[in-house]
Amino acid sequence: MTHDIHVTSEIGRLRRLLIHSPDAGIGKIVPRIKDQLLYDDIVYLKKMQQEYGEYLRVLLCFLDPEKIQGKANDAEYQTSVKNNRFESDKVLNVEQMLVRILQYEDIKYLLVPSVCAIEKCGLRTQKQLLGMAPETLASVLITGILKDQEGREVILFPPVPNLIFTRDIGITIHDHILLSKPYEDARDREAIIFKYIAHFELLRQKTSQEADELAHQVIELQEPNLFYISSEEETQQKVVTIEGGDVMMISPGHLLVGLSERTSLPAVEQLVERLFQRDLIQRVSVVKIPRRRAYMHIDTVFTQVKRDIWIVFSPFTKEEINRNRGFNVAGAIQGQRNIEPTHDVEVVQFIRQQEAGGSYSILTNRMDYLDDLLEQISREDFGATKCEVIPSAGGQFPYSEREQWTDACNFLAVREGVIIGYDRNIKTEEEFRKRGFAVMRSMEIIEQVEQGKSVDEVVTGDTLILLPSGELSRARGGTHCMSMPLLRDDLNALV
Repeated sequence: MTHDIHVTSEIGRLRRLLIHSPDAGIGKIVPRIKDQLLYDDIVYLKKMQQEYGEYLRVLLCFLDPEKIQGKANDAEYQTSVKNNRFESDKVLNVEQMLVRILQYEDIKYLLVPSVCAIEKCGLRTQKQLLGMAPETLASVLITGILKDQEGREVILFPPVPNLIFTRDIGITIHDHILLSKPYEDARDREAIIFKYIAHFELLRQKTSQEADELAHQVIELQEPNLFYISSEEETQQKVVTIEGGDVMMISPGHLLVGLSERTSLPAVEQLVERLFQRDLIQRVSVVKIPRRRAYMHIDTVFTQVKRDIWIVFSPFTKEEINRNRGFNVAGAIQGQRNIEPTHDVEVVQFIRQQEAGGSYSILTNRMDYLDDLLEQISREDFGATKCEVIPSAGGQFPYSEREQWTDACNFLAVREGVIIGYDRNIKTEEEFRKRGFAVMRSMEIIEQVEQGKSVDEVVTGDTLILLPSGELSRARGGTHCMSMPLLRDDLNALV
């Protein structure tokens, strides 16, 4: 099986992506280690899987309609719904891809020791894993759970519950794949698993001995190996971490990178250098946001909806920053209305200028506001005549802060103007309605397509699709987080 890899925007029609359904490991998280595993709460797994099932089926409606259209009374389809498994080559699943590469013994003998090394497993466990069938091994490597001969569950190593956020394990830049380097140790196993999937499944190398002609399409940032002679302060300044939620392939020549809680300055420096050396990107805009858990990546505070429409966490918008420059401390203490904290966002652009003889120089440009960057993209990258910034919850305190916490700024565009988000962000939903967007529940679309309608008959024009999110939102990531686009149609763009 081959997989086309090509992404040049956030909003071109989505054709293929990588996802991961909530697995059994998530149901093993106990409250005392939830923070260590980067979850804000423990979840009711069965309900979470049901909610995710609607997300998966909506994706199939758009990307692989043959799997769902007219299948309402099909018994095999109903089994797939129950298991959240559809064997789609458009909506790809991490576990299914892992099974495929584990069919090859030499790949298995590379991957398993790598996982055992970071999980500090003994030789006995390593030999046990190497003796497993691919399907069993893939499940164990993801969930950490093995069933013994009596059918009892044995936990070999911790779960990787954040794997449902496939955005963070890699990002597609044109026909290249940027591998993440997670900020937290809890995500190291995800990164290793995806590295092998990228090389041996997405880029179609079938054995570790095959000529490595496609390996140049993988971008992997390196970390210095001299930490042992550095002070703690120096070490912190050298750490290379980058996660996909901080990288947006915005237009063919323009990449956005977040400098955040999870992505470090050395990583940004190295990425800019790599991209410019390869002449892969001509402009990199670095968006620095406050290092806070509430907005760990840039896609938690803004995402693109159309070439001329963006959704932005309202305290980061120019209008609200200017309105609140003179913050009234006494008024806040006395309970006056305007007490929502605001934060400046710094934007620095690096522009590659081609020179004679194949060399290049770099120009820099600074912007005072996030809005200015978004307007530049809309007008200069896409030729739009306007740019509209939708503030989360209409900028209403306390709703904007509450709804950003439950991913009101984190949307996946399946095509320009058609986005999927959570149903609990009511005030933000109202803002989309004001701007002429139709609002549909995910199940409305699913049921009509199951009955035989095409998704283009059901979804016409600008549309906000709402997913149930009682449990999904507890994990602190939205639909943008739960997707790694691999193939999108190109848009007409100027940059």
